[in-house]
Amino acid sequence: MLTRLAIRNIVLIEALDLEFAGGLGVLTGETGAGKSILLDALGLVLGERADSGLVRAGEDSASVVASFEFAALPEALRAALDAAAIEVEPGEPLIIRRQLRADGGSRAFINDQPAGVALLRDLSGSLVELHGQHDDRGLVNPRGHRLLLDRYARADAAGVEQAWRRWREAEAALAEARASVDRAAAEQDLLVAHLAELAALAPVAGEETELAGQRSDMQKGERLTGDLADLQKLWAGSDSALANLRVAARKLDRIAGEHPLLAESLAALDRAVIEATEAEDKLARAAEALVHDPQVLDAVETRLFELRAAARKHGCTVDELADRMLAMRAMLDAIEGGEEALAALETAAREAGLDYRTRAEALSAARTEAAARLDRAVAAELDPLKLDAARFRTQVLRLPEERWGASGIDAVEFLIATNPGADFAPLNKIASGGELSRFILALKVALAEEGGAATVIFDEIDRGVGGAVASAIGERLARLAQGGQLLAVTHSPQVAARGGMHYMIAKSSEGTVTRTSVALLDAAGRQEEIARMLSGAEVTPEARAQADRLLEGV
Repeated sequence: MLTRLAIRNIVLIEALDLEFAGGLGVLTGETGAGKSILLDALGLVLGERADSGLVRAGEDSASVVASFEFAALPEALRAALDAAAIEVEPGEPLIIRRQLRADGGSRAFINDQPAGVALLRDLSGSLVELHGQHDDRGLVNPRGHRLLLDRYARADAAGVEQAWRRWREAEAALAEARASVDRAAAEQDLLVAHLAELAALAPVAGEETELAGQRSDMQKGERLTGDLADLQKLWAGSDSALANLRVAARKLDRIAGEHPLLAESLAALDRAVIEATEAEDKLARAAEALVHDPQVLDAVETRLFELRAAARKHGCTVDELADRMLAMRAMLDAIEGGEEALAALETAAREAGLDYRTRAEALSAARTEAAARLDRAVAAELDPLKLDAARFRTQVLRLPEERWGASGIDAVEFLIATNPGADFAPLNKIASGGELSRFILALKVALAEEGGAATVIFDEIDRGVGGAVASAIGERLARLAQGGQLLAVTHSPQVAARGGMHYMIAKSSEGTVTRTSVALLDAAGRQEEIARMLSGAEVTPEARAQADRLLEGV
């Protein structure tokens, strides 16, 4: 529920801090005192459009802070906050702050974490339900009527939603399988031909790299054949460089003992012979390695051409050809075994659809039965609220099958007829704002046990009525507030007397400066304010006595 509202520099409000409690709280004051400013300020933290005209004249900015406390955070609020990555610890109040600038900009925060205005609007339905003279939300909005009726009926709407999702998933799986089999069947002849080609080619992953390496080596050998032959001639025969080195080494060996330099020369020559012999050996091995068979090279190049041509044909790489072949086999297998798989999926979809229909029909029946009970409950509230000529109807309309959905097979809307013989029309089409507010009160009383927003606000629900009707309104507001929180902006002393907390809104002027203030009244203050509401500008002893009687009567 709403526990605190802090307003700074909003129109006529310079600084205002209000504390709220559970039960029925009433806000009173003379016409033009600024009650609407309070509701406008609260609307800002609920995601209403930021109008720079709300910033107090002469100020650069304005702000509104609202604090809400819950025994346990409602699931809808928790889900919306989690989706927006806004953290609120268990037991921690939910604090919404909206800042406005005179140049038209605005920012919003939830527990000091930046938040978008769209998120504030999403949260507002669980935080505050506002009913006023020109209300287009809450019970007036047809989008919420189905949910309210389902709660009233204690119906298994969640089971229907789950059944719908299972049916949609089963239908989607069936459609996908059918499309896959249809595509495969249409391409069956082409698949067979392509698979035969690939099977004959028998591609292997990594084969292209290996073949390219072999071809490169053989092409190198082809280029180096002449050079290798010339080099081998230099090392071959009796006149080769190596043969001459060996002859020189033998001759030097015979005289090496004659002088140390000859011995060193022999050692150097022996090393040269060893190096030259090693070079000859490596040259021979290189020539052997680079020897190629032209037919082998042709075979390698032909294989590479065939693999690459197949890859271009099938729009993949050579290494992917083997996987492409497996995919083709799988598609052909799907054609052959597809009927059995489709039959299983068709059975699953049919059973899921039957389950949904069964649950949706049961939900529809529960709605129809609950609609009749709700109509009777609302009708019982109309006469005390001076709406005895009006009629209320909960319309449960069967939808065509193409419009069935997670919420079932019905459209639900609350309708009213305000005069005998008049046609029923949606709540939001009613002409009189006062009648609309009283209709909503009758609905709220009938739906009292079905929950709703944490805080409910009625703005001048008693406009244009008095006496017994105002007393009936006050009694019902007090009843609705039990176990929750309800705030009522009122001009009726009968309603004001029912309040557990009474706030008086006043406007004062000092020179050219006008301010709106709000005071929480004590017992004496309540008596005086209710007496003013009874008598007007001059409070008489008779009015005070009547105020006492009203206060004692509750």
